[in-house]
Amino acid sequence: MFKITIGSKTFEMKTINVTVWNEFIHEQTDPAVAERYPKGIHTTIAEGLQPYNFNIRTATLEQPEHGLTEEVLDQTDVLIWWGHLAHEEVADEIVERMYERVLNGMGLIVLHSGHFSKIFKKLMGTSCDLKWRIADEKSRLWVVDPAHPITEGIGEYIELEEEEMYGEFFDIPAPEQLIFISWFKGGEVFRSGCAYHRRQGKIFYFQPGDERYPTYHNQEIIKVIANAVKWAASPHGATPTFGNADPLEDIN
Repeated sequence: MFKITIGSKTFEMKTINVTVWNEFIHEQTDPAVAERYPKGIHTTIAEGLQPYNFNIRTATLEQPEHGLTEEVLDQTDVLIWWGHLAHEEVADEIVERMYERVLNGMGLIVLHSGHFSKIFKKLMGTSCDLKWRIADEKSRLWVVDPAHPITEGIGEYIELEEEEMYGEFFDIPAPEQLIFISWFKGGEVFRSGCAYHRRQGKIFYFQPGDERYPTYHNQEIIKVIANAVKWAASPHGATPTFGNADPLEDIN
């Protein structure tokens, strides 16, 4: 349980139903990825979210209707999406199904290469293309909105020793809320945490999570995702109230 505030009143939220979707291809075809995520990225994320007391299910591309039946989506408050190789293999019927759910209040969290998914591009209305470079690069995800519920408990930045570089220009609409900006060792920067509203639904894009790196074993990354779930599940106009931000470091 956590609380939300609407106007001057505070309410307790019900347990949040979360579906973690992963195309689940890399883990079955690349031994290095299988070693990192032996049960799949979706399972690692789901297991990382267990302490947050969500009701969690997983779904993959290979399941009937990609695991996203009408019944499953009816029971999903927030959908977490990870995709990379098979964007075009996701059936248009399922994309339309998700799209209508988002417009009517289902939260959507899009991770890493999911920026190129059919559902994210449809919601953004742009190509969602970006600069990228395959390299083992150190990166920092700098918090640019420390008052935002998604950054609760994170501090000034998250540092990752290895990630794939995503850089500007990122062809998305201007974020309604810019929450993280990433810096990479090669010098590029990237709007790596972007929030939107589409009618009644809340959408959060979060950049880190290349399959070759242990990103989803990082507890700060999981905390951001958990915070985003609570934010995205909150009704339109509600503010999650589930803790205070850690104090910022002194600035000289």
